[in-house]
Amino acid sequence: MPMSWAYRTADADPVEVRATLHRAVELGVTLLDTADVYGPYTNEEIIRDAIVREGLRDRVVIATKCGLVPADATSYRRDGSPDYIRSACDASLRRLGVDVIDLYQLHRVDPQVPVEETWGALSDLVAAGKVRYLGMSESTVEEIVAADAIHPVTSVQSELSLWTSENIDNGVLELCRTRGIGFLAYCPLGRGYLTGHLTSEAIESGDFRSANPRFTPEAMAANHVIVDGIRQIAARLDATPAQVALAWVLAQGDSVVPIPGTKRRRWLDENVAAVDVHLSDDDLADLAALPRSVAPRY
Repeated sequence: MPMSWAYRTADADPVEVRATLHRAVELGVTLLDTADVYGPYTNEEIIRDAIVREGLRDRVVIATKCGLVPADATSYRRDGSPDYIRSACDASLRRLGVDVIDLYQLHRVDPQVPVEETWGALSDLVAAGKVRYLGMSESTVEEIVAADAIHPVTSVQSELSLWTSENIDNGVLELCRTRGIGFLAYCPLGRGYLTGHLTSEAIESGDFRSANPRFTPEAMAANHVIVDGIRQIAARLDATPAQVALAWVLAQGDSVVPIPGTKRRRWLDENVAAVDVHLSDDDLADLAALPRSVAPRY
């Protein structure tokens, strides 16, 4: 949910944001993913105001996260200590205006705290009735296995798209498949790049992407061959590049769920329509043949 965080938040219209969330529910979207650090802290309040207070709570699964704490205006520190986990959960419950969080995710594993200790504190929140299910984000195979031995890992949220395939290469996606763990694919549109609409001039100072190596003018120009390939397939399917990119993520398996973010209904409608875009074996082969992206994610 980039509605108050990450990408060009200055142009976010509160009325349109609320309407977009209502439209999502109307279209059958049932998972709303956020985090305490988004905003920071204001994204959860948007869900409270537009969903919980509008009587739509029972129609959605609310997923939020803990584990990242703003260090300053542009950076974060990790905190996996049990005391922090407990206080962060209580704060998210208050901001969301709910009695229980459906899916509570560890945003990042804290290297200073054993994952078993952090996960034990999260498990205690389930036992206390404050959380229903637990998930992880950007975790390694070893971290997922260690956590799953203490309390079931319901989901793993990590980046997956046509220009980010690390979680296929490193075994995380396969581990999720074999263990029955859902995989939430964030940034399935490559932070907007794979839509074909984004230019380097549109990335303003303060935009989260301005610090990403892939969003330098040079890297964006070098990676345009990926967008061109997606456009070719979109043209023969009478679809948009964004829909092809989302359809590719959906084609990775029934347990893989793309979670694109948007602040506007027009893009929401386009994204949801991707479920009707079906990629043939030839389409998938052509997409697999696209070159790897230039420059790292972060």
